[in-house]
Amino acid sequence: MKEKLIELLFKYKDAFATEKELLGAIIGHEVDIILNVENPYAPLLRRTAYPSSPRARESLEVHIKELMDLGVLRKLGNNEQVKVTCHYYLE
Repeated sequence: MKEKLIELLFKYKDAFATEKELLGAIIGHEVDIILNVENPYAPLLRRTAYPSSPRARESLEVHIKELMDLGVLRKLGNNEQVKVTCHYYLE
């Protein structure tokens, strides 16, 4: 079983993220991610929000900028409502 898994992982290694392809390189496969927004919320969503340290916030801002540069995230207006989707296209 372990050998079969390793064989499959190597066969489809292009689908996994690397330092050069941060999001992997899956073509022709759509993924729907369903977020739980109904009561009761998932335990992690029930936690009280605490302010992060300046160092942690700086690190997070760098990561968010990278995702925005990759086109994964974009800024929304206050009254803009969109269905949450995640798409990645290789050009």
